[in-house]
Amino acid sequence: MRETFGAKSFKVVTLVLLTLFTVVPLYVMITTAIKPLGDVQNDFTWIPTNITLQPFIDMWTTVPLGQYFINSLVVCTVATVFSLIIATFAAYGVSRWNFTGKSTFTTAVLSTQMFPGVLFLLPLFLIFTNLGNALGIQLVGSWTGLIITYLTFTLPFSIWMLAGYFETIPRELDEAAMVDGSGPMGALFRVILPSARPGLVAVGIYSFMTAWGEVLFASVMTNGNGSTLAVGLQQYSTQTNVYWNQIMAASLVVSIPVVVAFLIVQRQFVAGLTAGAVK
Repeated sequence: MRETFGAKSFKVVTLVLLTLFTVVPLYVMITTAIKPLGDVQNDFTWIPTNITLQPFIDMWTTVPLGQYFINSLVVCTVATVFSLIIATFAAYGVSRWNFTGKSTFTTAVLSTQMFPGVLFLLPLFLIFTNLGNALGIQLVGSWTGLIITYLTFTLPFSIWMLAGYFETIPRELDEAAMVDGSGPMGALFRVILPSARPGLVAVGIYSFMTAWGEVLFASVMTNGNGSTLAVGLQQYSTQTNVYWNQIMAASLVVSIPVVVAFLIVQRQFVAGLTAGAVK
């Protein structure tokens, strides 16, 4: 069936608008990052007249950006690893066994995604504070509390998506592994996980990116030199000035690792999302 002129025109216009929607903010960020602060604070110009790379140098000393980068990397990596481990076992149980309350469990897990995260800020803060008072475990203002918080966000979706992906893997593979002498855990590690690599990649990227860009909970659960990048970028704004060029430069630099990682595994990410969503 040939595509009509109207359909082609609509497709072209849509693609152009989406491209502009993506490229224009990125262009503004780049041009702002290479302008002196005085030019940024003056009237906006699309083409910079004075180009300098000094903001990319000054951004490391204006705030301890390197420390914040390490903090975010550690917190996001640990949260991603725990999310993958817990979601894998939970999804395997949901996809391979029938148990009382299975449908209720899966519905409850998915329904948590309907509520905005800000609703959980005060309850989590009170829970962590009471646990700290009762057990002497410092959760508020620590990486541990922030990692647990991120797990509450990423686990429901991760379990749901992995369970759907595991359902696409034939059960005959499990049975064949058990005939060869493997138990349920052996079948999981030897058969299911190698076959579910795209789904695991999708869950890992989702968990990492969710934690990497989160601001609200990071600003409450961390403080001082233990802050993450999302919180640390706010320190470029002081009582006397806002270093817009350094903010844009830092935003570009800290986005590079996530963008590069996504480009490397984008095929597996799309395959994992598609298989899990279709099921």
